[in-house]
Amino acid sequence: MKAVRCHNHEIHVHDVPAPSGEGVRVKVASAGICGSDLHFWQEGWPIAVTLGHEIAGVTLDGTAVAIEPMVYCGHCERCVRGDYNLCVRGSDAIIGVGRDGGMAEELIVPEQCLVRLPGGIRSEDACLVEPLSVAVRGIALAGISERHKVAIIGGGSIGQCAVAIARQATPRVHLFARHDAQKRAGEILGATLGGDTDDYDLVIDCAGTDAAMAQAADLCRPGATILMLASYWSGLTMPAMQMTMKELRTVASMAQARQGLVRDVEIAAAVLARNPLIAPTLITHRLPLEAAAEAFAIAADRKQGAIKVAFNP
Repeated sequence: MKAVRCHNHEIHVHDVPAPSGEGVRVKVASAGICGSDLHFWQEGWPIAVTLGHEIAGVTLDGTAVAIEPMVYCGHCERCVRGDYNLCVRGSDAIIGVGRDGGMAEELIVPEQCLVRLPGGIRSEDACLVEPLSVAVRGIALAGISERHKVAIIGGGSIGQCAVAIARQATPRVHLFARHDAQKRAGEILGATLGGDTDDYDLVIDCAGTDAAMAQAADLCRPGATILMLASYWSGLTMPAMQMTMKELRTVASMAQARQGLVRDVEIAAAVLARNPLIAPTLITHRLPLEAAAEAFAIAADRKQGAIKVAFNP
């Protein structure tokens, strides 16, 4: 079967054996390119497995599913308390990072990774469940209510997912984005384009840069919260004086896990089903696996309008 892998700053499509072993076989219907996948490619990280942790497909019995990409142990203290995103297995537990991912025709996953899709979601769109669940977890950790005024910095796919999730709780969501396509997408999902105010209760950093963190501190009212939802690959300089003088709270969030008896991915799937605007707004490009190199190039060029580039094998 075909599978997408990265070697020496190049994206290749390989012919590999079909997966075998214990678990549930899933025929992949969609796999999204995440910012972390772009980082692995551009920085030449030694990822020796098939890429892809934003995945959806169909099982052999015809069940449409999304994949929660955490193959956690279930026994360590972190897993027991529900924070299995922090499992002691570390990156080895993550599909598409420590084990073969979903940029392929098929994969086999433990049954615990399956997310049955509600009616109304196409499996070709359901690769969005994973990035939506990242926003679900972070916003839940930060705390949000209908009284809150929210600013989101960064109009990429995680920023747009944050818009969609935040709008479930409050109508006062403002997006600060660089590119016109990102601004249009944010408005479709219910955000107002941000202005020069400094009275936000919650500011969500989805850009992951020193400049974004400085902007977040500027936008916060005294006593507000900054949610670090981006990936911070090369460290971060914090605007410590401003954060101290305003007594700002910072909340870090990693991937997805569980809120009580409900998984973040299940909440994300419900939001995707409830809002039919999310999928056509976020998935701007669809390509076959054979066009993997082109797909990664498109995903990296935000100026050309890409938000989420998805493979539909």
